[in-house]
Amino acid sequence: MENVEVFDSPGKGRGLRATKELWAGDVIFAEPCFAAVVFDSLAANVCHGCFRRQPKLQRCGQCRFAQYCDRTCQRAAWGEHKQECAAIKSHGKAPNENIRLAARIMWRLDKEGGVVSDMQLITLDDLQDHLSDMPEMDLKELKVDVHNFLDFWPKTSKQHTVESISHIFGVINCNGFMVSDQKGLHAVGVGLFPNLCLVNHDCWPNCTVILNNGKIELRALGKISEGEELTVAYVDYLNLSKDRKEMLKQQYFFDCTCEHCTNQIKDDLKMAGAVVDGVQVPEEKVKEVTEYSLEMMKKSEKARLEANYNEVVKICRECVEKQENVLADSHIYQLKMWSTLSEVLSYLQFFEEAAMYARKMVEGYMKLYHPNNAQLGMAMMRAGVTHWQAGHIEVGHGMICKAYAILMITHGPTHPITKDLEAMRIQTEMELRMFKQNEYVYHSMREAALQNQPMKMMAEPVEEAAKSLFRKK
Repeated sequence: MENVEVFDSPGKGRGLRATKELWAGDVIFAEPCFAAVVFDSLAANVCHGCFRRQPKLQRCGQCRFAQYCDRTCQRAAWGEHKQECAAIKSHGKAPNENIRLAARIMWRLDKEGGVVSDMQLITLDDLQDHLSDMPEMDLKELKVDVHNFLDFWPKTSKQHTVESISHIFGVINCNGFMVSDQKGLHAVGVGLFPNLCLVNHDCWPNCTVILNNGKIELRALGKISEGEELTVAYVDYLNLSKDRKEMLKQQYFFDCTCEHCTNQIKDDLKMAGAVVDGVQVPEEKVKEVTEYSLEMMKKSEKARLEANYNEVVKICRECVEKQENVLADSHIYQLKMWSTLSEVLSYLQFFEEAAMYARKMVEGYMKLYHPNNAQLGMAMMRAGVTHWQAGHIEVGHGMICKAYAILMITHGPTHPITKDLEAMRIQTEMELRMFKQNEYVYHSMREAALQNQPMKMMAEPVEEAAKSLFRKK
């Protein structure tokens, strides 16, 4: 692999570093998955071949479990599904996603060995499983999975030791990568990408990972010098340093010593109080509203999961009223409320109010995130579309252009999201020209168009797409 090499990273173990100078948007490497499966919860809604969400899927006639877009997808996936299909049919039911993924990995190892291409930098045997670091409860769950795997594994397939099976489950536990749907917006499955497992974590990384056309791409976020270590963020930077460290220790079994965690960079902004008329709000008041906000976030998430969106709006409006002039516009709990309100209000078609909260959210994110962060780009895109829906074409087009610039780096020109955004950018640019020529004619034509073809409901709000790269336990 021409752009990277494996090296011993001080205090981290193996890592990858650049073998030449790289620039923002460069694809450092692309890697197909070793094996991947759809989540149990989405097994009936997502194609088991291409991982697309589809309203209608065709069920496998043999195992009655796997679902596909059509015969083309089914034929393409048959090589991976063939042994799984017979095993599910013989077992009587499909096991959980961990066992299905472990089985697919084992079948491929038996057929092709530990290295399946010249581009693969590490074997699965050499990946860390962290079994010795796992807490007792997790080990018990792993042992249950191993027991159920042995029940599921066909007697006609090559038999493996409990030790080797446990190793694969340990690798999945700490290296299972989220596989997204065709738009890259929501996680729909979990897969294993050996080369990606070598990329170490940093809370302020120089790379990002995106899934594009079935392969993960490691992309540079800015200039990377020859010999510099390549890093990605395993968890969302919007969390406080202590929370990120706790998540990393619990999931990946290491203590983060990056500069941002060590110096608690931007933690003060994330928990800051407002300044009103040049006077700082007292710490006690900020603490009181922060604790109140945390409780309201839990309530709004519960209502959201129950699809009670009017209740979500009610809870969030009450909360932002208390937060106003107490919490700073970079406080992460206030940003969370603005994010939820903008998304749910868009779904309910209250576009004017949604646009206001979306703008505040983006302005807060810009103070915290890396300027080329994918989450910032996605939030900017959402805010731009919301402003366009509210009729604010100038602001909407500006935000869509800024989002496009970020996503060209983080996702690249061929990603489905970037292509959609490019179409939006062209459309809003045309509308903006019309708006500048004659505002009255523009708004009249817009109203007529909306009356003749009513705007469709926005996609139903769901729990935010996982911002962490790897699957949470």
